[in-house]
Amino acid sequence: MYGSKDYVSIPVSDSAPTKKSRSFSLIRIWKRATRCQKNLIFLVLLLTVLSILMYSNQISKIEEEEMEAANQWRQKRREAQKIKSHNIDTGQIGDNQIQLPQLDDQKKKALQELENKIQKDFQRKPVVIKQGPPFRHNGPNEGNMQMVAVDIENIPDPVDSQFVNTGTKKKVENPDPLDIPGPKDENLIGDAMISQAPRTERQVFVVNMMKHAWEGYKKYAWGHDHLHPISRRHDDWFHVGLTILDSLDTLYIMGMKTEYDEARNFVANELSFDKDVDVNLFECTIRVLGSMLSMYHLSHDRIYLDKAVDIGNRLIPALSQSPSAVPYSDVNLKTGKVHPPKWGPDSTVSEITSIQLEFRDLSFLTGDMKYKDAVDKVSLHVHNLAGKRDGLVPMWINANRGNFRAGSTLTVGARADSYYEYLIKLWLQTGCTESMYIDDYLAAIKGMQMHLIGESIPSGLTYVGELLGGRTPSAKMDHLVCFLGGSLALGSVNIKSQHPKVAKEHMQLAKNITNTCHEMYARTPTGLSPEITYFNLNQDVREDLVIKPLDRHNLLRPETVESYFYLWRITNDTKYRDWGWDAAQAFEKYSKVPGGYTSIKNVMDPRNTQPMDKMESFFLGETLKYLYLLFSDDRNLLPLNKWVFNTEAHPLPIHSLK
Repeated sequence: MYGSKDYVSIPVSDSAPTKKSRSFSLIRIWKRATRCQKNLIFLVLLLTVLSILMYSNQISKIEEEEMEAANQWRQKRREAQKIKSHNIDTGQIGDNQIQLPQLDDQKKKALQELENKIQKDFQRKPVVIKQGPPFRHNGPNEGNMQMVAVDIENIPDPVDSQFVNTGTKKKVENPDPLDIPGPKDENLIGDAMISQAPRTERQVFVVNMMKHAWEGYKKYAWGHDHLHPISRRHDDWFHVGLTILDSLDTLYIMGMKTEYDEARNFVANELSFDKDVDVNLFECTIRVLGSMLSMYHLSHDRIYLDKAVDIGNRLIPALSQSPSAVPYSDVNLKTGKVHPPKWGPDSTVSEITSIQLEFRDLSFLTGDMKYKDAVDKVSLHVHNLAGKRDGLVPMWINANRGNFRAGSTLTVGARADSYYEYLIKLWLQTGCTESMYIDDYLAAIKGMQMHLIGESIPSGLTYVGELLGGRTPSAKMDHLVCFLGGSLALGSVNIKSQHPKVAKEHMQLAKNITNTCHEMYARTPTGLSPEITYFNLNQDVREDLVIKPLDRHNLLRPETVESYFYLWRITNDTKYRDWGWDAAQAFEKYSKVPGGYTSIKNVMDPRNTQPMDKMESFFLGETLKYLYLLFSDDRNLLPLNKWVFNTEAHPLPIHSLK
């Protein structure tokens, strides 16, 4: 039995058939096939190839038709918007007068039918935004960047965008801005504010900085307030996605279509202010309310106006519930409960006087004067309040009593800076019609010249110091003070017709201060400015700048490049663009990390900058925006005679509220 062949032996191999053996098997199968079978295989292959070619041609034809339809839609929408947004007989776009055809009732009706047809015939397909999981690690090549050319022409028109949440298929309606009720202003022409000029090489560089910062935030901190790009974590301050909100108009102005769609989708489908969280009135106003207002003016997208009204109503209890004209510093978004700062009884003067641009603009848009009245009450109170010194205001003020804290330091830096910034901008916002603001501004600059401004030894750098306790001079200058060069230049060109001598002095002062701020960058080994600089007044010391160990950090702040932008626009001197380029290169070299951009602790040691693992939202909202505008050759991109930037760099229109 055991010797007989009553079993089959099957060899077993651990390895799979090789490519060569598989090839031989196919050849054997082909040789064994009949002629009919071979012909049938040839026929199937031929039909498959023909089907693929026909399908590809059809897809190309459809894509061409869709592209042509989209182009027709854009052209017709622009024509309709120009006609409807301006006077029927004559209108003005930018600085150019145009003559529009006179329209009778029949033609007006035809125009309306055209707009309706545009909306009906050229609706775009829904956009699905795919969002990866948080804290995803993409490996060692994560930090590599490519130069990406963004098509500004194809910025999404918010009017027709339909956004879909990942997995939820929830469509958000977004009405045509032409049909949104409310005021229209000749300066506000929506999409047309976005530059159609080709980008400069330096602008492309800044766009890629923005893309890298945005990608890091999206991967590791989406929906949260701030990114920690090294640890790839996040923090929440107001729990509203501050980095997204601060970035919206930057993305829009830069023409970053994909990223803007992501941010707008967040606002439409995820952003809620109904949160049991205390927020700082000032910070929430300039960042959140300012962003929503700016985006509504730029895009005419109704979602932003709705959000602006919502957050404005949640913030106004800080003003209305105060026993004095001075608002409380903090308010709960859900309950409306208000209180002074937890760390002390007083608010800073910058907090209570740098909310006016935004609340006044909200009244302009809604027609509800409660917002304007509330902040005008604050401004009038500070205007008449005793305790100033030659136009300079103490840095502390009490909401319960409504007065300045006696013995407060006089400074143009932290805790007082934007008070001076908003004086000139409030006057400009109202079309130079409210003299209280320009009077206080001129008095304040004169007070600075009398008490705060000096020159260092040995180079004679102009600095803006402080009066400690209101009495003792200190040659200390915050980086925050560097906004002043831009404000002085902006004020100079607007007061020169009435105050030509003062305007000339202010312009020279603007140049001197901005030069000093440039030196605060150029004289450090990293090319980045410290947070605080002291200026030498000792004849025996040969260095102008004294940077103390605890002041050597750089937080990616915007104030210096902000002044570069204003000085470039106003003087046409290219050195300001070159200085801005130096700053951008320094940020790229010493602050860029694979997860984004980080603050650093030591600008004095390029070998050990001691990264602080924090990317502030204002880096995207202000610093990169001002750099992009600085490098733009298009002077009609947010022109300074039509727009003012709030202290978070969100542009708001110039108009009269009277």
